[in-house]
Amino acid sequence: MDSYSLKSVFDLPESFRSIFNFRYFNSLQSECFPVCFLSDVNMVISAPTGSGETVLFELCILRLLSRFISGDGRFVHIKGTLKTIYIAPSKALVQEKLRDWTQKFGSLGISCLELTGDNDSYSTRNIQEADIILTTPEKFDAVTRYRIKDGGLSFFSDISLLLIDEVHLLNDLRGATLEAIVSRIKMLARNPEMKSSALASVRFLAVSATIPNTEDLAEWLEVPVQGIKRFGEEMRPVKLTTKVFGYASAKNDFLFEKASNCIYINILMQYSRGKSALVFCSTRSGAQEAAQRLSQIVMTFGYSNPFIKSREQQERLREASLSCIGYHNGGLSLKDRNLIECLFLNGDVQVLCTTNTLAHGINLPAHTVVIKSTQHFNKEKGLYMEYDRSMILQMCGRAGRPPFEDTGMVIIMTRRETVHLYENLLNGCEMVESQLLSCLTEHLTAEIVQLTISDITKAIEWMKCSYLYNPGNYAVKKGIRREQVEKHMQEICVQNVNELSCHQMIQTDQDGFALKPQEPGRLMTKYYLKFNTMKHIMQAPSSCSLEEVLQIICHAEEIAWIQLRRNEKKILNDINGDKDGRLRFHVTGDKGKRKKHIQTREEKIFVLANDCLTGDPLVPDLSMTQDANSICSNGARIAKCMKEYFIYKKNYRGALNSSLLAKSLYQKLWDDSPYLLKQLPGIGMVTAKVFFDEY
Repeated sequence: MDSYSLKSVFDLPESFRSIFNFRYFNSLQSECFPVCFLSDVNMVISAPTGSGETVLFELCILRLLSRFISGDGRFVHIKGTLKTIYIAPSKALVQEKLRDWTQKFGSLGISCLELTGDNDSYSTRNIQEADIILTTPEKFDAVTRYRIKDGGLSFFSDISLLLIDEVHLLNDLRGATLEAIVSRIKMLARNPEMKSSALASVRFLAVSATIPNTEDLAEWLEVPVQGIKRFGEEMRPVKLTTKVFGYASAKNDFLFEKASNCIYINILMQYSRGKSALVFCSTRSGAQEAAQRLSQIVMTFGYSNPFIKSREQQERLREASLSCIGYHNGGLSLKDRNLIECLFLNGDVQVLCTTNTLAHGINLPAHTVVIKSTQHFNKEKGLYMEYDRSMILQMCGRAGRPPFEDTGMVIIMTRRETVHLYENLLNGCEMVESQLLSCLTEHLTAEIVQLTISDITKAIEWMKCSYLYNPGNYAVKKGIRREQVEKHMQEICVQNVNELSCHQMIQTDQDGFALKPQEPGRLMTKYYLKFNTMKHIMQAPSSCSLEEVLQIICHAEEIAWIQLRRNEKKILNDINGDKDGRLRFHVTGDKGKRKKHIQTREEKIFVLANDCLTGDPLVPDLSMTQDANSICSNGARIAKCMKEYFIYKKNYRGALNSSLLAKSLYQKLWDDSPYLLKQLPGIGMVTAKVFFDEY
């Protein structure tokens, strides 16, 4: 280093030195050390994945904890009074940091709490006593939408530090939620009631991959010049070479995944040069198939197998009863996972085919990383979708093995039409833009419901706190002059408020100034529903039948992504024909007769829901089964909201039917199904049917 020297852990107070298991910070960490640990200014750091950014989070946490060091150098900690919130895009990343920080900071008496969909076993007291809360944007948004429930906003006054990992998530659709909660924190920090609290001077630290518009993020988070840090590829511990290959789309995503099994082997042979490689696959079965296919091919090489380096290695593999290619996923037993990890780390297994779970948590770097497809199967939506940008970057971050290698290779296989997206991402040319506008109505309602926004002035102020209101205003309106941005944002805000008022989600006074939440708005916020879905619910008939409740769910925006594929129509037509009288409801035509031809997405959803609720679905197709699972999980939530809305409207028949449907969708069974006992653990279809017939 020319312009500055490497910082040492001995530059920290004695109480904190044991946090790190090294003596010197690297060049990136050393350059950021004075701002991270010796000041309280907000920071935005743009750096390549894997260049040591986690240490910067830890230095900021230690800066906060240094307030507990007494005059004589003793660390006297008061539990839960100065909170750190760590927000990451995935549960896997949250859980990785939880394990690491529980071990590191536990010796200081610091308590860490996970808030994700995997952990619902927390109480208000747990939240209030936690020093570091690690969470995803969606979970933090859900928990903090209420003042009292689950801790709600009662702990906000203690928030002193907000750490945002992979802030480039803002560019994905999920980024709107991250943007909304940061705006919420900024708004509450300005509240006069919080003037004497820790929140009033909350510190922000956001870390991103290499991006071109760091200054826009800095302006949004009120970062001074000294808090903006940009680092290029020179900060990577190893030099990385990247390749993006585009291929023609197959008839469906499953076939594309299959076809890539043959292609990736040639790529691997050409670029890995017999060095260690991680092959990321979309699914568990895909990882297994990719490993088997590669194993079959290299077995034909005999003694020229490029992945067998010595007789000793071959003997170790034979003893482990594995070929030189392995696979790794969450479905393996702990014993098998540990075995394959050890073989890979030791270099006995040269190629490991795995799912994206290995991108986080387990430290298994490789010389070469192959991303066999940029799409993965989204269980919630039941279809293949592009990975979040943060996930792609995490996978890429596994390439290179310091100190064993001085180079690394990343190969991305994608469709031809998306090649430019990933080239821009890897080259740091992709602008980070706001995605809030598409779901502004829902987030605005949530703020009004929790009283963060109480009038139109506050609503406009909240929008000014968002990334949507930034100097680039990429997502607002193309070509608008800077001096017109504020006026345009006010127009958007007033338009949304008027629409919410018109549909009775909120109430305004005679001047249209004061804003108060109404019950429909509260329910929409509570159940995380889309505005259009809530409007459908409110338009339900006064005495809503069970079939009408199900029809409303079939038109919900939450499941509007489900597609009617051409090859599904015959199966759906046969199920709706219902020769055996299995279904409770059918898709019917104008004269009440069962339709012979399913023609719309909503009709498909209706047929799948009815088929699933028999308890013994006929759908043979995996993709339709996954569609049905998504319909049931989303439908149960929507039906619960309908029940509460109908009670509010004193529509008790509708409430009863909604309650029945919510339970049925949750269990995937009608209340009179012959397979009811299937709900009990250890009882399958056959046993349940026998008991039903007997009794």
